[in-house]
Amino acid sequence: MTINPKRGEIWQVNLEPTIGQEIRKKRPVIVISSDLYSPIALRIVIPLTTWQNKFVNRPFMVRIVQDKINGLAQDSAGNVLQIRSLSTQRFIDKIGIVSNQVMGELLAGLIISVDYSIDN
Repeated sequence: MTINPKRGEIWQVNLEPTIGQEIRKKRPVIVISSDLYSPIALRIVIPLTTWQNKFVNRPFMVRIVQDKINGLAQDSAGNVLQIRSLSTQRFIDKIGIVSNQVMGELLAGLIISVDYSIDN
């Protein structure tokens, strides 16, 4: 079966094996790569972890409130510091989708994390 994750979708993936401080386990991720590259069996993703209040002042941790559309079991955080490119073979099940607002917040967090400025 061919798996074709799309931008903005949340998928359960297998991130093992990992090394060092890489985020581990089977967990949800949000696909952020452009659908223009869907013929390539790789996706750029942001892994999710359980939301914790200590993340409030960390711009690289983007809060995602659980709802029926995103299909998450609990409030989560997109950890943009753990951005990865994954083979579509790691994708297990589609969970849901995120809103355009959440996608914008994730991309803004990524821009902050890499210290990008349009003026550079």
